[in-house]
Amino acid sequence: MNEQSRPDKPLHFIQQIVKQDLEQGKIERLVTRFPPEPNGYLHIGHAKSICLNFGLAEEFGGVCNLRFDDTNPTKEEQEYVDAIKADVIWLGFQWHGDVKYASDYFDTFYQWAQALVRAGKAYVCDLSAQEASRYRGWATEPGKDSPYRNRSVEENLDLLGRMQAGEFDEGSRTLRAKIDMASPNMHLRDPVLYRIRKARHHQTGDKWCIYPSYDFAHGQEDAIEGVTHSICTLEFADHRPLYDWFIANLPVPHTPTQYEFARLELTYTVTSKRKLKQLVDEGHVDGWDDPRMPTISGMRRRGYPPAALRHFCELIGVTRSASTVDMSTLEYAVRDHLNEHAPRAMCVLNPLRVVVSNFPAGDVESMTQPVHPQNAAMGERRLPFTRELYIERADFNEDSTLSRKKFKRLVPGDWVRLRGAYVIRADEVEKDAQGNITVVHASLVPGTVGANPPEGVRPRGVIHWVSARENVDCELRLYERLFTDAAPDTGDKDFLDALNPDSLTVLSGCKGEIGLAAAAAEDHFQFEREGYFCLDNRLSTPAALVFNRTIGLKDGFKDKK
Repeated sequence: MNEQSRPDKPLHFIQQIVKQDLEQGKIERLVTRFPPEPNGYLHIGHAKSICLNFGLAEEFGGVCNLRFDDTNPTKEEQEYVDAIKADVIWLGFQWHGDVKYASDYFDTFYQWAQALVRAGKAYVCDLSAQEASRYRGWATEPGKDSPYRNRSVEENLDLLGRMQAGEFDEGSRTLRAKIDMASPNMHLRDPVLYRIRKARHHQTGDKWCIYPSYDFAHGQEDAIEGVTHSICTLEFADHRPLYDWFIANLPVPHTPTQYEFARLELTYTVTSKRKLKQLVDEGHVDGWDDPRMPTISGMRRRGYPPAALRHFCELIGVTRSASTVDMSTLEYAVRDHLNEHAPRAMCVLNPLRVVVSNFPAGDVESMTQPVHPQNAAMGERRLPFTRELYIERADFNEDSTLSRKKFKRLVPGDWVRLRGAYVIRADEVEKDAQGNITVVHASLVPGTVGANPPEGVRPRGVIHWVSARENVDCELRLYERLFTDAAPDTGDKDFLDALNPDSLTVLSGCKGEIGLAAAAAEDHFQFEREGYFCLDNRLSTPAALVFNRTIGLKDGFKDKK
């Protein structure tokens, strides 16, 4: 069952509208769409829209189109188209029929633009962008008519045709709708329908020298495709009267209805595509899929499961009221999912060699541990125990006077249990010329694998380990939030000033249990006591495993403002 359709969960307002429209026969079948602009990678805010539009279609037996609003070839690339399709599929959804593009309808849009000119409702304007802005007025001051507003139909048709033929320079002319320069709604003050763009389009090539504005194309695409419920974020509420004007004045085959919901705002996050692109272009991150980025591809590479993102979108709900969601809510959804589904493994981040003096050199004893302690169906994993082992350097302290309450790990003369293996005692250490401990010599307590130690042997605690003979070398990349400011993109602040200098720590020379050699890209693990990790889908190779820390075992982020 779709997450949004659980019978015990109240319907949000859009679900209520759809349910009522179907019951009253206003529509025969629900048709929604997800209409991204291919001018960047999708981010967490788009994930909410994807889950809403595709989720509604699944819940109510309808269909959802994937449509690219590709009206600006100067900022669009095929790379973005391919990435967006991959993101939708990874999130667990499938669009109806073929992928659709605004450019599929460019011929129709042009014919409709000519029809508006013939009806005296559109004109070619020679004002520059700066001049047009001054003529537009302000929210508290009406605009004034362009001096080119009353050109004849014949002249406008001629100029429009010549615009398309490439006779004029970019920026020299636009086609504008003739609506109302005194309207209190700025979007109705003779908006631009077409601009000159002498740029090659990723779908139509060099066929066009003019391209429709987003506002002119967007609503008409819905009408052409038979979309019943055009679901947009709140900032498009002011655009709706313009979309309605187009629908009323064009020979569209269908009349969609627009509904607005609050977009996702997340703390410690920037979701402006322009600013995300700036992070990439200026090298603050290593690409759109950098695991610190709020892009879907970045979260995928970091190890956020798609089911966790869908659950997060369910948790925050769909409302008309704008609000900001705390990052901890997303992290909770990710941690909760991984706790239930991620296999367990042991990995030593800062290795310290331990030699077990009373275990035969060259012998290997196979220990077993559950893949998941609460899910026996996931099976068991093999842990080879050898004379030489690695433990975390932080799990040994040379000060044997430390109390058990203060330090529950290994000290000279006392015992600790190795996870799933023997109880051992630290006997002595070796040091280098600088006084650094290089080796701990220890002895095991026989018969303590899976059994209680004999009377008088009381381990301080349990630590993880790997065989020094049978293990995998790996690099771990530890990620923190990209920004230290909970609201890096508000007011007059420069969001770059809030970049977290400690957002990435790279640990090389880590030692993982031997079973990790079989890991595939994007496989998840809980490295015991260290956090949840994912095998990097770009940097990792069979010869050089790279794991990204998806999230810690608990929230340890501290605001460093």
